[in-house]
Amino acid sequence: MLAQKRYRKAAANGQFAVIKSKLHKTAVWTAVTSAVAFASLACGSPPTDVRTVIPGDALIYLETRDLGKAVGAITESAKYQEAAKTKPDLSALNGLELAVAVTGFELTEKQITEESSVVDFQPRFVAVAETKLWNFQAIGFVEEQLGLFISETYGGAATLVTSDKHDGKYFVWTAEDGRKAYALVIGSLIFFGNDESSIEKCLAVRRDEIRSISGNPKILGPERLVFGYISPEGVSQIANLAGISLAKRASEESEVQSFVARVLPEILRNTVREATWTATSTDNFIEDRLLFAAPPELGIVFSETIVPNGSRGDAVRFVPQEFASVTRYDLRDLQVAWRSLLLTAQKTTDAVSGDIIAAFSGSLFEPYGIDDAEGFFASVGTELFTIRFDDEGEKVVAIANVRNVDNLKRSLAKEINFTGQPEKVGSAEIWRSAEDDVAAAFVGSVVIVGDRESVLKAIAVGEQQKFNHPMASLFAESNAVSATVGYESGPALRIADVLSERKTESGAAASYFTEMRFNQNGIERRVVSDFGLIGLIIEQFSTAD
Repeated sequence: MLAQKRYRKAAANGQFAVIKSKLHKTAVWTAVTSAVAFASLACGSPPTDVRTVIPGDALIYLETRDLGKAVGAITESAKYQEAAKTKPDLSALNGLELAVAVTGFELTEKQITEESSVVDFQPRFVAVAETKLWNFQAIGFVEEQLGLFISETYGGAATLVTSDKHDGKYFVWTAEDGRKAYALVIGSLIFFGNDESSIEKCLAVRRDEIRSISGNPKILGPERLVFGYISPEGVSQIANLAGISLAKRASEESEVQSFVARVLPEILRNTVREATWTATSTDNFIEDRLLFAAPPELGIVFSETIVPNGSRGDAVRFVPQEFASVTRYDLRDLQVAWRSLLLTAQKTTDAVSGDIIAAFSGSLFEPYGIDDAEGFFASVGTELFTIRFDDEGEKVVAIANVRNVDNLKRSLAKEINFTGQPEKVGSAEIWRSAEDDVAAAFVGSVVIVGDRESVLKAIAVGEQQKFNHPMASLFAESNAVSATVGYESGPALRIADVLSERKTESGAAASYFTEMRFNQNGIERRVVSDFGLIGLIIEQFSTAD
């Protein structure tokens, strides 16, 4: 027996009143917002471990064993409380388990003009939540509250058809443009997704017809807010999508787009085998650790060539108090590390493509006024700072101690004429390009090169000794090959839009610290920030500009 219901545009109550976004923007937050509404319902039947119903071949897997704690780490943040009018009551979410599996991707391309188009990637996903409700309560929630949410997501109208299927209550919502969403309630479990076959795979796992992801040792571990895993096949598919996406943004030339779309996925597939993400809460911040596992032969190369030096020079005194981000590279040999990365990229693709990569790799440093990257690295010490003053990355400088002045000058932009007399600003000697857009300054044994305005900012700092940032201590103590601190405007306000309502239009900038390590296992990336990747996921549902 089928039952049909027509939803009309209406504002949902409670948490759903502020959740208005496209269903395909993120699989994860769709599941999270669904679970938030469970807070209004009472507990019911015994719980099921959600891992045991997720297929073992999922491309991407995300889980939280305690949804209340994961979302609470965001709402307890001082930056969130500065930006939001209220702090939501998440007590009913404590102990709630949620798992999300991405089983595939669909690529669509929308033509904007004759010359341009937008590529969109929609994940096929299934989210499984253990609601701990009575069956009739779970069904009521799906039909009413989840239905209103989906209707709003689909632009204000959706048709719901319900039926008895798979030993439970089955729901199919259809938007006016043909998009569909699916849900299934069995006992206290809710399966929800945008792909019917993904739900059916979960049911096959539940019947022991195919293996579950619970047998994968990669997902086991200590307590954490959120855990994520990308399988080797997931890495391969994401690499393909990344190649297409970046190719569109790299250039308007079809030859360049074709090169990027072909070579980038090849490099990623051959350098990353699988990836894991672990989020934990620490000292009022969220710490994200990402491990990109590399093939053994690459891991050995990384561990021998990309090694931290551990020394500290005086270049940090030229870092201004105000910046968008600052990165310190601390390597035993900058030139060797650069060659290692470049050769790795070359070896993971064909010979012709490798030569092209080598030829154009130096262009990465053009914004810093550096023409010959390898020559520059060979002419400076083991510590290098790069500073970004704007979001676009146009106002930048590089700062380092000089080992060979003559060779360093030859590595810089040819537009800078070192044959003339330098301009004197305090103890600094400055040479500028003819168009006055790039400059190089020497202050004692330190070189500062990049955008002219930014170079002058760094010089003006003078004898500043104290580095100013909320995470300055982490930055100073880091022994990683690269460490970054920075600010990002907007996250607190966008998260407040989703979870509550913003109380100001100018929330404080969020802070972050990032460090990278290379070892025999691959590449490790650690990020400490106000909101973490959890916050980034939540942000995707903000409709604010």
